[in-house]
Amino acid sequence: MSGVSAILLAAGESTRMGRLKALLPWQGATLIEYQVSSLLDAGVSQLVVVVGHRGDEVGAPIAGRSDVTIVENPDYRQGKTTSIKAGLRALSPDATAILVLAVDQPRPPDVLRTVIEAHLSRSPLITSPVYGGRGGHPMIFDASLLPELLAIAEESEGLREVTRRHASDIYKLELDDPVVRADVNTPEDLQSALPLFEGRG
Repeated sequence: MSGVSAILLAAGESTRMGRLKALLPWQGATLIEYQVSSLLDAGVSQLVVVVGHRGDEVGAPIAGRSDVTIVENPDYRQGKTTSIKAGLRALSPDATAILVLAVDQPRPPDVLRTVIEAHLSRSPLITSPVYGGRGGHPMIFDASLLPELLAIAEESEGLREVTRRHASDIYKLELDDPVVRADVNTPEDLQSALPLFEGRG
């Protein structure tokens, strides 16, 4: 087991997409099923999925899985930080690192595995994949940062507050793969992202 616990954020209202992003068809399944499978295939030790808006519907495709913990965030309307913290509170005390990914940031298992292995081999405070000089996702945080992560707030830009504080301790993993910056927020984003996944798991 890697000791890496993952939090998959799926609590938002998907207002810009116009329909639930977690339930978008993706690679022969729903996007949430794809993300869950990718994270588990990549070797995370624990997977916590945070739902909120229409949580029963969002969680339905993965309900009953023994390898996934579904956490409901009743405060999701107050911002993404509330979902991150709901996920953090459900993590195993054995976690050595914490991976955070949003459901609308699809990542193939090989990319996730590369980021996880890079983090485990170097043990930095934070690992961030980079493409074309710009940061991507997922980010992985050393478990020693848990108290700081639990203290994030919307007004201080959430995780950015932590990454700014530890900017000199971030391992920027350069990847020649634009998929690390894919973000499916709108129908246009969806159409732009689909070609990046052709022929990939």
